[in-house]
Amino acid sequence: MRPCTVLLDDQTMMHFWLPRNRQLNKPNVALIHGYGGNSRWQFFSQVGPLSRRFNLYIPDLLFFGKSYTNRTDRSDWFQARCVGEAMKTLGVDRFSVAGISYGGYVAYRTAEIYRERVEKVVIVSSGICYTDDQKAEELRRIGRNPLELLLPENPKDLRSLMNMTLYKYDPFKWLPNFFLRETIQVMFKKNRKEIMEIGEYLLTKPADSNLGILSQETLIIWGEKDNVFPVKYAYQLQRHLGAKAKVEIIKETGHAVNYDSPVALNDFIISFLSFLH
Repeated sequence: MRPCTVLLDDQTMMHFWLPRNRQLNKPNVALIHGYGGNSRWQFFSQVGPLSRRFNLYIPDLLFFGKSYTNRTDRSDWFQARCVGEAMKTLGVDRFSVAGISYGGYVAYRTAEIYRERVEKVVIVSSGICYTDDQKAEELRRIGRNPLELLLPENPKDLRSLMNMTLYKYDPFKWLPNFFLRETIQVMFKKNRKEIMEIGEYLLTKPADSNLGILSQETLIIWGEKDNVFPVKYAYQLQRHLGAKAKVEIIKETGHAVNYDSPVALNDFIISFLSFLH
């Protein structure tokens, strides 16, 4: 894959990883990362297998990686419009979207806005469909400001983040604190203020009582042991979407499905998106 920066206007640019040679016989797929870090490290286990089957387009969402805007809109709607317009600029008229966690919010909004262009949708570990009471309950369960974990400033909080999102293993368990401090500096310091504002928007916005029902076929993938968004939210989203949605639960897997069970995740995505109507 090759890097590319798309200028959307005089204030906004979005960085992508693109196929080196787009093949017309392959479906186009936009793969959207979650909160924190960037697409390059979140999808390192997906790029190889998925790029062999699809024309893969992987954006860095605004303020993550190399994407940036001077605009003040921090909503998932704005991120989705940027993804959709960037895909149009790249000459991709029709495509499917797959998003994990926060990226699932953006994928969902992209499918809402661009109903005629988005063919299928994959939502992974993304608590899109919830009530205000459920949000309050989950925040109480965490027991502290989630942004302190999502944007860790010290090794202890980074270890807590890994413990919350991973079930099978913790890659940082045996690493010394000085290495974790360097990791925090690289992954969580750039555009910290703006990323914090995105998190605050997500935490404070009320539940969407008029959440749109997608017209596209939708695959919902969840880890059985998700400690961020419990598996009940997968079925809640399925009930909201109706007959066009199906759920796949991956056993012994936490919130970060892309790390805990990358092979199963890749297989589900390939099976679902390989055949478009």
